[in-house]
Amino acid sequence: MRLYAERPERLGRQVVADVLAAAWTVLAVVVGVTVHDGLLALQAPGRTLADAGGRIGETFAGAAGAARTIPFVGEDLARAFDPATGTGADLVRAGQEYGDTIATVALWSGVLVTLGALLPVLLGWLPLRLRYARRAGAAVVARETCPDLLALRALGRVPVRRLVQVAPDPATAWRRGDPAVIHRLAALELSDLGLRTPAEPPR
Repeated sequence: MRLYAERPERLGRQVVADVLAAAWTVLAVVVGVTVHDGLLALQAPGRTLADAGGRIGETFAGAAGAARTIPFVGEDLARAFDPATGTGADLVRAGQEYGDTIATVALWSGVLVTLGALLPVLLGWLPLRLRYARRAGAAVVARETCPDLLALRALGRVPVRRLVQVAPDPATAWRRGDPAVIHRLAALELSDLGLRTPAEPPR
C-alpha cells in the first residue's frame, strides 16, 4: 500500500484532505464529550435527592435509637419511626437510580453524536484513502515489473478521447506489445494516481 502520491499537486491535495479529516475527527470527539458532560450535569437532582434521603434516614434512625431508651414504650415508639427511615432509604435508592440512568444516557448520547459527526470521515474520506492506497501500491509494483498491466487498466478506465491521443488504435498496439504505446498508456494510469512515470519504456 502507498498512502501518498509522488507528484506535488496530488500530494498537496491529499495532505490537505487528511488534515481536514483529522481536524473534523477531533471536532467530532470534542462535541461528543461536550454532549456527554452536559448530560452528566443533569445528575445533580439525583445526588440532591439521595443526599436528602440519607439525611432523613439518619435523622429518623437516630430518633428511633433515642426512643428505644424510653422505658416500657421505647420499642413500640421506635417502630413508629421505621416507615420514615424506610422512606429515606427509598429516596436514596431513587436518587442513585436516576443518576445511573442519566450516566447511561450521557454515555450513549456522546458515543452516538460522535459517530454521527464522523460519518463523513468514515463513509467518505476513509474508503477513498484506502482505495487510493491499494491502487497506488499495486501501481508502484507494476511500474517496475509489468507496465503492460497498467496499460491494460488504462485501456479499461481512461476515456477514449485520451486513449486515441496515445495511438490511433491503442488496443491493437497493446496486443502487439508495442513498448512505446504500452509506456504511454501506463503513464496515463500512473499520472492519474499522482505517481511518476519512468523516463524510458522498459526494453
